[in-house]
Amino acid sequence: MNKNEPMNRYGPLVGAIDEGTSSAKFLVFAANTAEVLTYHQVPILQICPQEGWMEQDPLEILKAVRECLNQTIHNLRQLTIDPSDIVAIGITNQRETTVVWDSITGEPLYNAIVWMDMRTTTVVDDVLKNIRNKDKDYLKPLCGLPISPYFSALKLKWLLENVPRVQEALAKERLMFGTIDSWLIWNLTGGAKGGVHCTDVTNASRTMLMNIVTLKWDPTLLSFFKIPAKILPRIRSSSEIYGYIQDELLQGVPISGCLGDQQSALVGQMCLQQGLAKSTYGTGCFLLYNTGTAIVDSAHGLLTTVAYQLGEHASPVYALEGSIAIAGALIHWLRDNLGILDNIEDCESIVKQITAENRVVFVPAFSGLYAPYWRKDARSVICGISEDTNSSHIIKAALQSVCFQIRDILEAMKKDTGLMLSKLLVDGAMTNNDLLMQMQADICGIPVVRPLMCETTALGVAIAAGSAEGIRKWDVRIDANVPSDTFLPSITENERDVLYSRWKAGIKRSLGWETLPEDNGNDNDDTNNIHRVTAPGVFMIGTIILLIVAKCRSTL
Repeated sequence: MNKNEPMNRYGPLVGAIDEGTSSAKFLVFAANTAEVLTYHQVPILQICPQEGWMEQDPLEILKAVRECLNQTIHNLRQLTIDPSDIVAIGITNQRETTVVWDSITGEPLYNAIVWMDMRTTTVVDDVLKNIRNKDKDYLKPLCGLPISPYFSALKLKWLLENVPRVQEALAKERLMFGTIDSWLIWNLTGGAKGGVHCTDVTNASRTMLMNIVTLKWDPTLLSFFKIPAKILPRIRSSSEIYGYIQDELLQGVPISGCLGDQQSALVGQMCLQQGLAKSTYGTGCFLLYNTGTAIVDSAHGLLTTVAYQLGEHASPVYALEGSIAIAGALIHWLRDNLGILDNIEDCESIVKQITAENRVVFVPAFSGLYAPYWRKDARSVICGISEDTNSSHIIKAALQSVCFQIRDILEAMKKDTGLMLSKLLVDGAMTNNDLLMQMQADICGIPVVRPLMCETTALGVAIAAGSAEGIRKWDVRIDANVPSDTFLPSITENERDVLYSRWKAGIKRSLGWETLPEDNGNDNDDTNNIHRVTAPGVFMIGTIILLIVAKCRSTL
């Protein structure tokens, strides 16, 4: 390095904490170019006490984040970049995951209940009993969301009703609740010694407790779920100074941006205009469509959510969202449970071994289906097996299932908005797979655009943090025409429709498998009855699959 070269040759730096379902990461961006200068990543353990339950240790998450912060600072110094050039830090996080802790000791009172946890299915059933016609959309006019185990209010209600330590802390007025962003902000700004208890509008919009219009905790919703207001964080915009980091290496640096991970990817993809959309492929898959300042109430199974509010006095921007529970998690299942795949990079070479048409359909409804179906009684099925089916067909069908679910959401968005996207912007770890991206273009019939800069989720919250009032301004005029790969449809419309019709047939066979305490009044009773009759056939298919897998493993 030239001794006369200034330490801040990259301009002001902005950090982004990206805490996801499977890992925590801290990245440092050069604000002038949006270039990632360095980062560090730490995996997060998932805890499954019983079927359908998924938890994580909040202290492990906090430890992982701090390790990422410290190691990234070390990396900067190794690059002869002064860490003091970091002028702001943003936090983006897995949404809906619920944490409760003691305000005096800072100790978690239970493991974090992860967004995809299904233990609150019975809570949902109890809640629906008190609603006329058991309408799962009863609260949508207030919060934009259907009543589902997915959202934080049901998880918090379960904790309040089932965990004695939580009940005791509430009685002593020491109970605090938050999603992962709140937990991290509180701890990093001082914890029990003055930590800031807040969240942003995007994360609050995923709790079922915030009014989608007023952006405040709603008394009617709090009363409905029996949630005391005093345990909730203060709702703030997505871009303002919440507090200052108290950890030694970054002491005094403001935390000034906060976005749920899917909203952050929307900002990072520069989908800042009405009508733009992106799809993020991670553990789950999430497609957000910017509706501007208009609140669009979906009649076709989508969620209404806050996309972002970039400043305390700025108008909120809204989005329609399609949420898919199983995407990258399916690859882990093929690897860990069936042992027929090592990693997603192997998919292309494996699928190329298929010489004939693949007629297998895999519906991955391990814990029910999310958008646009919202059927907690659905379970996974694999259909179309013949004597020639092998593990390659199962893998290809698994990849196609992710693409079909995205098409389901695009079809619902078209019905709600009257518009079909001209292209789909994508990001997330799974998008590194060219085969999957080509499948997505073929199944949806539109170009799929993948940016070469893959850290769009972290970039979004870095933009929010750097743009906050009082912070040296981030250059948000990033060229929207950033370098990217584009995948164009390569099959005919007729071929596409045949594939999709098989998928819809598979969806029908997945419904009604799980016996629920009572039928949801909104579900189609005739459909449920038909597919309960077909359940033995699905069991036979499952048996065949196990035989095929055993055969395939012996030959791999």
